Amino acid sequence: MTIASNNPRPVRGLHHFAWRCKDAEETRQFYEDLLGMPLVHVIQNDHVPSTGEHCPYAHIFFRMLDGSFIAFFDLGDNTAALPSPNTPSWVNHIALRVASRDDLHAMKARIESHGVDVVGVTDHDGYIESIYFFDPNGLRLELTVEVASAEVVAGFARDAHEALAGWTHLKRSSSSSAESERKSS
Repeated sequence: MTIASNNPRPVRGLHHFAWRCKDAEETRQFYEDLLGMPLVHVIQNDHVPSTGEHCPYAHIFFRMLDGSFIAFFDLGDNTAALPSPNTPSWVNHIALRVASRDDLHAMKARIESHGVDVVGVTDHDGYIESIYFFDPNGLRLELTVEVASAEVVAGFARDAHEALAGWTHLKRSSSSSAESERKSS
């Protein structure tokens, strides 16, 4: 797939990320009362607007300080989304930004004080520091703060395409070697 590099209508930012929840009120307590994201909108419907499918739901939205949202669908059956069977639990997650290291440490203490297990603070090669935990629906969350200088971050951006090309070459070489070994067995 080739995409023109001069996209005339670029994406402006995140509006919302949506996930299934098993209980809207339990989810509200976690996101609003614990994490401090206000519940700002609820849509209840019996039909899915995009497909016309009959499926009663409540769609709840929590606003972040930058104006974006995290949202959930409660389908009324007290069932959470299932983890992907082919993906480690640490892969699929949403990372939310905090303003400072102090805020990250304060949120870690707050979340732990409510009985939630937290992993970290984890240093990601001097770029960001993060904590990880699961919400009541099994969604892995990361709270993160960028700790690298603007100069270092600019260097990451300069080198990103070359780094990706190196990974792609390594992955394809490994795949080709594995395929050759499999065929010769």
